[in-house]
Amino acid sequence: MQTRYFTITDYPTGTPERELFKLREEALAELAEGEVRVRNAWLSVDPYMRGRMSGVKTYIDPFELNAPLQGAAVGEVIESRDSRFAVGDKVRHMGGWRDIAQLSADQVEALPSIEVPDQAYLGVLGMPGMTAWTGLNIIAEMKEGDNVLVSAASGAVGSLAVQLAKAKGGTVVGIAGSQEKLDWLEARGVKAVSYKGKNAEQLTAELHDACPDGFDVYYENVGGDCLVAALNNLRVGARIAVCGMISRYNDTQPVEGPANLAMILVRRARMQGFIVFEHWDNYARFLEEVGPLVAKGEIEYEETVEEGLEQTPDAFLKLFTGANKGKMLVRL
Repeated sequence: MQTRYFTITDYPTGTPERELFKLREEALAELAEGEVRVRNAWLSVDPYMRGRMSGVKTYIDPFELNAPLQGAAVGEVIESRDSRFAVGDKVRHMGGWRDIAQLSADQVEALPSIEVPDQAYLGVLGMPGMTAWTGLNIIAEMKEGDNVLVSAASGAVGSLAVQLAKAKGGTVVGIAGSQEKLDWLEARGVKAVSYKGKNAEQLTAELHDACPDGFDVYYENVGGDCLVAALNNLRVGARIAVCGMISRYNDTQPVEGPANLAMILVRRARMQGFIVFEHWDNYARFLEEVGPLVAKGEIEYEETVEEGLEQTPDAFLKLFTGANKGKMLVRL
């Protein structure tokens, strides 16, 4: 059996060029004892993958040049030599960026039994959803009545974070770009602030207007001027959960940090970065709390879907132009 997969031929500087991604095909080896073969149905592309294209180890190893790229995927088992999985089982794994994945069964997990579309386990009930829940509840220790600010608030992570925060009863403000995204936030009771065409000073003023009392929690996805403006609007004892800083992922030169970092001292705030995989032992708790809400439609989520394996690099690159609403997915 053949598999088609994407690889990169070099480590990019700045925003990756589309030509860097190559679609290749090779024959799969005979299935070994303890392995499964999966026909992928849905692929996830996520901003963290840009860091793996830099050729240096961060909290995760870099992608290997000319080898299949990796990412979350869901699909159906088409052959198994492990008693835990049978042909027809729906599973999730990290053998994405390809159509057929052959993996050790230890690297594969059966999809949970909550009645939601399979691809939800790549988004709202997958790594992005778990990231939103972890940042708010484990890292920022969000409490009832907290005022919460979320950057990239209409993305896969941010769109769930604002809804979870709304359930706590405080003022929730989301930073986003397009009018369509701002309207989506406003329709869900979130005060929406656009970052488009604004410097840090202007953004600071608009956040203050949206929430004059300041923020107890800032969920950080962006960095740059969003971080500067957020620091200017913290309440005493605020907590900042740093999930990502997408504004810097494609920088080619070192960028100065926020000049107002002293606000962490002035407001006696706590700022903590986190990697969601280090908190995965809480996944069952997250699923128990959020899964039924998604199944009943009480948590809404958006998906942007690109069609076909060939579109996977394009879907990934669109993450850095704000072209997606909610989770970016590729359907095979």
